[in-house]
Amino acid sequence: MELIISNITIEVIKKDIKNMHLSVHPPNGKVRLSVPKNLSDQSIAMFIRTKIIWIKKQQEIFEIQSRVSKREYVSGESLYVWGKQYYLIVDYSEKSNSLVLTGNTAFLTVRQVSTTIQREKFVTEWYRELLKAEILLKLPLWENVTALYSNSWQTKNMITKWGVCNTATKKIWINLQLAKKPIECLDYVILHELTHLKFNNHNKEFIAVLDEFMPNWVEVKKILNDSKLDFMD
Repeated sequence: MELIISNITIEVIKKDIKNMHLSVHPPNGKVRLSVPKNLSDQSIAMFIRTKIIWIKKQQEIFEIQSRVSKREYVSGESLYVWGKQYYLIVDYSEKSNSLVLTGNTAFLTVRQVSTTIQREKFVTEWYRELLKAEILLKLPLWENVTALYSNSWQTKNMITKWGVCNTATKKIWINLQLAKKPIECLDYVILHELTHLKFNNHNKEFIAVLDEFMPNWVEVKKILNDSKLDFMD
């Protein structure tokens, strides 16, 4: 069914779940809300009204993104690595591609005939290797600290989530875009997803774990919320 609140159309999907899940989707900012089957329409509407400001903020982000030209991976653009901005300089070579950070500059070497898509693919995989290396270091540390252990993990380029935890298989997915954010954001997402191995929802016990192991998690989460398009699962 659909509800229209504050001139915003929300697609409401009733499922066999315990908690509500609100999301805003690209490219046009469509709003979707999954709710428990037995939840009343009045309760659903009340929940949506508490999230109107957040919904509008996310829709504004999509509107801004739609006006921004796509990255072409040419000299003069910027790259962000662990929260730091680098000035991109592109050089050409017939040898293998490379991306090297020096000072405030990112030197990208590619073939002159390479397309934007090919350059993007190379940079994406460069980010992936960078992120995987940090996860290999940080995940075991957080597992030992919390005594919560995942069975496996994977990086994935996700649009609406910074992290996902499958509590049944104990597998964790980490958003590839975290390689662009300050490193403490990766710590927060790892801790967040590990905590879901013990608590499915964001209840008081869940929050207590975050408070115990990362007292500044609210500030770190705010960094992500500035560009987040969905609540974390």
